[in-house]
Amino acid sequence: MYLHGTSKINSKGHLEIGGNDVTDLKAKFGTPLYIVDEDLVRLRCREYVAAFRESGLTFQVAYASKAFCTMAMCRLADEEGLSLDVVSDGELYTALQAGFPAHRIHFHGNNKTVEEIEMAIDAKIGCFVVDNFIELHLLNAIAAEKGQRVNVLLRVTPGVEAHTHEYISTGQTDSKFGFDIGNGSAFEAVRVASDLASLELLGVHSHIGSQIFEVEGFQMAVERVAQFAIRVRNELNVAFKVVNLGGGFGIRYVEGDTPLLVSQYVKAITDAVKTHFAGLGDILPEIWVEPGRSIVGDAGTTLYTVGTSKDIPGVRKYVAVDGGMTDNPRPALYDSKYEAMLANRANEENIETVSIAGKCCESGDMLIWDLELPKVISGDLLAVACTGAYNYAMASNYNRIRRPSVVFVKDGQADVVVQRESFDNIVGNDVIPERMKKVAVTQ
Repeated sequence: MYLHGTSKINSKGHLEIGGNDVTDLKAKFGTPLYIVDEDLVRLRCREYVAAFRESGLTFQVAYASKAFCTMAMCRLADEEGLSLDVVSDGELYTALQAGFPAHRIHFHGNNKTVEEIEMAIDAKIGCFVVDNFIELHLLNAIAAEKGQRVNVLLRVTPGVEAHTHEYISTGQTDSKFGFDIGNGSAFEAVRVASDLASLELLGVHSHIGSQIFEVEGFQMAVERVAQFAIRVRNELNVAFKVVNLGGGFGIRYVEGDTPLLVSQYVKAITDAVKTHFAGLGDILPEIWVEPGRSIVGDAGTTLYTVGTSKDIPGVRKYVAVDGGMTDNPRPALYDSKYEAMLANRANEENIETVSIAGKCCESGDMLIWDLELPKVISGDLLAVACTGAYNYAMASNYNRIRRPSVVFVKDGQADVVVQRESFDNIVGNDVIPERMKKVAVTQ
């Protein structure tokens, strides 16, 4: 398993993250356990800020909280000077409860409810990313009722298909997101938004997908958005102050993944902006980006305890752990691949091929197929790397399994940032109707 950030093998042959032996973390916090390398998260934040400063452009780096949203993560993003993207009232509430400055919050989503819009306007967030005409008029009406004028970006689809899984590719024409540049709806949206009295049109937003390893897609998106911006200025006399180029920067999950350095992604984008927006004159728009996975993904490790195994001679050996698709649904959803190791016996030679099964009552609850490990025994600790993004965020209570705890580790310290769910949490929202309650039997 590739060791990211502060991860290393200590003198005991145990995996250590943030100065913490994972066997000690298991003893203190139990398993499954999400472990987040705080230093690595902060390093990624700083890499983005430094790369944009190097470009000389005016910018905002907004952490895409959908990747991993907790109050502690929102606080960390604020401490590192990032803005924040949210896509629901729950994410917005989390950010506000963490004390994140509302003026640096951007609200995304293709189907914002009236309640969500009202909550965001009342909080005086920095910007709405508007996805469709219905939302455009609804937002204007609600803002007018509240006597406010709100900032908006229009999400546009530039017709760029990123080389990624079809479920996380969003920049192509056939997408549920945004106004399409190619068919004219984006141009019409600019015209309409410019005439709505309670909206301040800042510019446009473009996002082409996720887990992208090359820069050509981003460069093409910049070119098409620039061409659109020039047309809008020439024909509608509307100038974009802000161009949000989204996120989607890839990380290394397994051998063969070839992500670029943060600085390489940023340089390719900013160079393309300088080239293609030159037709607008001396003043370039402010550039926003929205990294999520590339900030938290490789900083996360999930620790499991091995339970049972099943050896089918000549076919496969299954090794079951105490988690699975409830804490990591990505293999089932996207056929995602991961690397893992026996964290308590990290220096031992790999001698068998096993497949890691979860404990859910589903044949599809498989975390890793065909993993090389030492001889696995019950009680071993399995560490799965790069689980910082979209694992906790997508976790569920299927089979009424309790969601794991999350700890931030740094300099030998481990702090719980999400408590492990209790049985009371599991039934906390359940209600038994009066007609179904047991009636005491009298003799």
